[in-house]
Amino acid sequence: MIENIDSSLIDWSRAQFALTAIYHWVFVPLTLGLAVVMGVMETLYYRSGDEFWQHTAKFWMKLFGINFAVGVATGLILEFEFGTNWSNYSWFVGDIFGAPLAIEGIVAFFMESTFVAVMFFGWEKVSKGFHLASTWLTGLGATISAWWILVANSWMQHPVGMEFNPDTARNEMISFAEVAFSPFAVSKFFHTVLSGWVLGAIFVVGVSCWYLLKGREKKFALQSIKVAAIVGLFSSVMVAVTGDESGHQVAQHQPMKLAAMEGLYQGESGAGLTAIALLNPAKKTPQDGVDPYLFEIKIPYMLSILADRDMNSFVPGINDLLNGGYELKDGTIALSVEEKITRGKKAIAAFAAYRKAQADGNDAEAKVQAGIMREHMPYFGYGHIRNVNDVVPNVPLTFYMFRIMVMLGGYFIVFFMLVIYLVYKKDLTKMKWMHWIAILTIPLGYLAGQAGWAVAEVGRQPWVIQDMMPTNVAISNVSTGSVQLTFFIFLFLFTIMLIAEIGIMLKAIKKGPLVNE
Repeated sequence: MIENIDSSLIDWSRAQFALTAIYHWVFVPLTLGLAVVMGVMETLYYRSGDEFWQHTAKFWMKLFGINFAVGVATGLILEFEFGTNWSNYSWFVGDIFGAPLAIEGIVAFFMESTFVAVMFFGWEKVSKGFHLASTWLTGLGATISAWWILVANSWMQHPVGMEFNPDTARNEMISFAEVAFSPFAVSKFFHTVLSGWVLGAIFVVGVSCWYLLKGREKKFALQSIKVAAIVGLFSSVMVAVTGDESGHQVAQHQPMKLAAMEGLYQGESGAGLTAIALLNPAKKTPQDGVDPYLFEIKIPYMLSILADRDMNSFVPGINDLLNGGYELKDGTIALSVEEKITRGKKAIAAFAAYRKAQADGNDAEAKVQAGIMREHMPYFGYGHIRNVNDVVPNVPLTFYMFRIMVMLGGYFIVFFMLVIYLVYKKDLTKMKWMHWIAILTIPLGYLAGQAGWAVAEVGRQPWVIQDMMPTNVAISNVSTGSVQLTFFIFLFLFTIMLIAEIGIMLKAIKKGPLVNE
């Protein structure tokens, strides 16, 4: 593993991966959301025989197809970067991390690719029932793709089902079920996919309101709004429910991330959840004694309830996690980060001694060193940490992104409730103020998704794999200049692709659906 490398290489490699992930996540959630909306609309066509619903479904399928095609390109590049920029990571855990990605590529991607062809070109060529099944299976394939990708990501957040093999210097999978169906992965999957449904519903409502604003395709717009608003209200409520469970999983397995999300430096029993606050920019380190907040408003006991389902439980803060000494749920006393670093270095030293003893044919010494290594292996990653404060993520970014995500999630619930009320009880065609609100809500849907991923990924730094592998040893030994060059190449290409996609979609929207009023 590489430790003594230029820190700028790490920063540029992280920036390149973040760039690719951000652009990729522009396309994925809309794909997931439109798949559900158009599936519902074609189901209405199948059940009623009304060609209005067929034309309506075809229009949203067209926008789905544009978005789907561009999203595939960014996803492929994202997976290649594990080998080009993060080769030590790929070597160390490739046996585990590669499995869900391989399944995603072999099964899910080919499944959606097969049925998307029938969905687009099978009208009048296959039966209505088979075409309907193809539409839903296309969406299911995209969702299954998301499942395996999120399984891989969740494993990085909470590594389970593996064992370190000192003979190969790799972590190897011992339980596929633990990796694929860990509670962390399940909660992350539902929260993420449902957020895609929310964005798809927002997009359909916003585009439909643009038609109402222009006085065009009123029946199409109103019926699309009715379908999308119901899907949106259901999914936005479920996002809140699954978000609560996701937060609980973070509290159990990534307490430092939770502390950063809350800007919590000193642990509390019966801790309150920060509703509104402004962080103090003067606070630089956990130990500087500066008050972390300029002001704060908390909801009493809610953080303890979120973390442990117990209003009186103790939630450790950043300083508690650094210093240790508090009682854990199993009755043991938490170790300080200094002690974890010490034990991690012992694990690394024992591993090196084990390899030397094996090479020398000293089986007795190898057995002794293997025992020491196993004892300290849970802290292996800490052996590469140079400073205790390195395990603290970027608190302001994590804190504010979490609040943006939560506040927008609450707004979306209110938004869909209002849309449903107006479209069913009032004349939405005449409410220009609501048309503009719906249109302007579209970028907020994207912002909420990006904020959620910022919390997930920034909040677990410095770890590539939680507690097992920090970023500085996961990197490839390549030149900083090559990463910088490809960063700007990708920035240029992705931006051109995004502009092209937006242009093609706007052209399709302006042309409008071929629907008889």
